[in-house]
Amino acid sequence: MEKTTIDFLKKLKINNNKVWFEENRKNYELAKADMEQLVLQVIAGLTAIDIRYGELTVKQCMFRINRDVRFSKDKSPYKTNLGAGFSIGGKKSTGAGFYLHIEPEHSFIGGGLWMPPADALKKIRQEIDYQSKDFLQIIENNNFVKCFSGLSEEDALKNAPKGYENDHPMLRFLRLKSFVATHPLKDSEVLDKNSLQSIMENVKCLSPLIAFINKAMEE
Repeated sequence: MEKTTIDFLKKLKINNNKVWFEENRKNYELAKADMEQLVLQVIAGLTAIDIRYGELTVKQCMFRINRDVRFSKDKSPYKTNLGAGFSIGGKKSTGAGFYLHIEPEHSFIGGGLWMPPADALKKIRQEIDYQSKDFLQIIENNNFVKCFSGLSEEDALKNAPKGYENDHPMLRFLRLKSFVATHPLKDSEVLDKNSLQSIMENVKCLSPLIAFINKAMEE
C-alpha cells in the first residue's frame, strides 16, 4: 500500500468535512484505487482457500467511505478508514468471512461472524457443543494462536445461554454472541512491500474457523 493512502486518511481524520473532502477528491480517488488493488490481490489469494471467492468483484467487497449518520450522534460524514469484506456471496452475505481494515495506527485483518441472528447463533452454539473437539483443534492450533490472541469476548453472556449448563466444558465459547478474531497491523506492515503476504498468512490461519461457522449455519 502507498504511503499517500495512509497520509490521506490521517488528513481526513483531522478535516472530516465535505468541503475539504471535495477539495481533496483526487487524493481520495488515488487512495481508493490503491485499496482496490490490494483487494484484488486478496481475492486472488482467497481462491486458493475456496475457488468460490474468485467470483467476488472489488465492488462486492469494498465498503463506502461515506458514513450513515442518520442514527448517530457523530455527524462526521466520512469514515477515517478504508475497509473491505470478503465473504462468499459478497459483503452483504449473512455468512462468516474476512475483513481488512486500513486506518492509520489502527489497521487490522480479521474475520468471523459478528452478532448473528438468533437462529444462526443457535446453530453455531450447537455445532460447538456437538463438534467441540474439532472446534478446539481450530482455536488451539499453534498457527491460530500465533496469529490471533483468541476470539473477541465483547458482549458475551455472563451465564450459560438457554439450553446449556453453567458447568458446560465449552461454556467460554457458548457464551459468545459473536465469533470474531482480529490481528493488528502496524503502519509499517501495511506499507511494507510484503504486506500482502502478511495479510494472507493471517487469512489462512483464520480460514478453518470461517469454514466451521459457515458449515454450522448450513446444517
